Amino acid sequence: MNPVSKLSGSVAKEMIDLLGAECFLTSLADREAYSWDNTGYRMLPDAVALANNQDQVCGVLRLCTEHHIPVTPRGAGTGNVGGSLPVQGGIVLSLQRLNRILEVSVPDRYVVVETGVVNADLQSKLKEYALFWPPDPSSSRACSIGGNIAMCSAGPGAVRWGVTRDWVLGLDAVLMDGSTLRTGGRTTKGVVGLDLTRLLTGSEGTLAVITRAVLKVASLPEQRYLSRVSFSSVEQATAAVVQLLSSPVLPSAIEFLDGTALDLLRRETSLDIPGEARAMLLLEVAGGAHGLKELANDMIEKIKRFNPLSCSPPVDGPEAVMVWEARSALAPILKKLAPKRINEDVVVPVSRLPSLMDGLQGISKESGIPIINFGHAGNGNIHVNLLVDPKDQPTMSRVPGVLDRLFRLVLDLDGSLSGEHGVGTQKRDYIAWELDANCLNLQREIKNIFDPLGLLNPGKVWPARTITA
Repeated sequence: MNPVSKLSGSVAKEMIDLLGAECFLTSLADREAYSWDNTGYRMLPDAVALANNQDQVCGVLRLCTEHHIPVTPRGAGTGNVGGSLPVQGGIVLSLQRLNRILEVSVPDRYVVVETGVVNADLQSKLKEYALFWPPDPSSSRACSIGGNIAMCSAGPGAVRWGVTRDWVLGLDAVLMDGSTLRTGGRTTKGVVGLDLTRLLTGSEGTLAVITRAVLKVASLPEQRYLSRVSFSSVEQATAAVVQLLSSPVLPSAIEFLDGTALDLLRRETSLDIPGEARAMLLLEVAGGAHGLKELANDMIEKIKRFNPLSCSPPVDGPEAVMVWEARSALAPILKKLAPKRINEDVVVPVSRLPSLMDGLQGISKESGIPIINFGHAGNGNIHVNLLVDPKDQPTMSRVPGVLDRLFRLVLDLDGSLSGEHGVGTQKRDYIAWELDANCLNLQREIKNIFDPLGLLNPGKVWPARTITA
């Protein structure tokens, strides 16, 4: 890493005049603090700009266009695919200080926020009005709304409420030349012009820098009940998921954990798990208090034909929180087991889950690389975790082949390479496996319209090279 910022003195002066010296960071320690994300990789920017408002975002982008400086927008840095890593150096533009909740409209069911607002802080505010914003990634205590929108992230509740794009009504954004753009509005219906709101949602900060969002919100469920159902095989559990999703009433979450994940929870938590269980489903129902517990019990009855080992009675309150906290602890626990965790988030049609899990077991056995699987089975979205040691070169040399086999398996099952993490740098060179040439070329043309100099979050999403399928 280069310990000295490469920006010229004149550029630094212009940035300081715009932001103030305390908001334009060039020391090595400050730049290192903004050089990482959840992938574990580090890429050092030449400087960090801390914007306090949209006008400053406009100014930073305008100056960077004038001087041909790459810009990497950054929220909280909780992403899993390298989306906020400054792969070409330049300036990291932090939006964390744009953290105001500007308006809550209860009758119209929307909230207006700046995109540096932390997801959990928004949920806490909305709870005062008996409302909530359904996207609920596991990093909600830290991740920003802007990051959620940029990556179109989701979480366990997506099986019932959908993903981020379903809950964004309008956006304020800044283009790379410093001009502004407003899309959508404050209504749940609106068909004037092309849907640029959805185009920007999930664009991973490559088209514009989103500064403000109008979000659709929902009534907070009066009650939630959570049940745990254990199985002696993955096949039984995934077959039960297919059955649940064929029912007229959907759970609010269907989480899946494989046998290795259960082994970790037995060892690291106080959760009571049958010793012979090789798979578990967490089933949550949410809604009005009347009749909800009966609904939870009905769901359990429907899947008893798959011979579960155990079915816990539906619980709420602290008992349910304890189970969700154990589920959330899996990612930190995995970091204890191996120096590096390669975290993929593939997705297949729910009916193909049994084939996916069978294929993953074969890949792990043949490669000798431990693979631990858990995730949002209600959407067919499974987090596939490869545990490796970067110092073990023989093992690391097998990783590319394992990823090739994983992604080919997913696509052969009519799935997608990412369900909620996005593409970033980590899956960039694989997306031509999923998207045809015309689709890729059209997307590149759209990128060029928004960012003709290629300065905004460069090196992300679109492959510089193509890995042969």
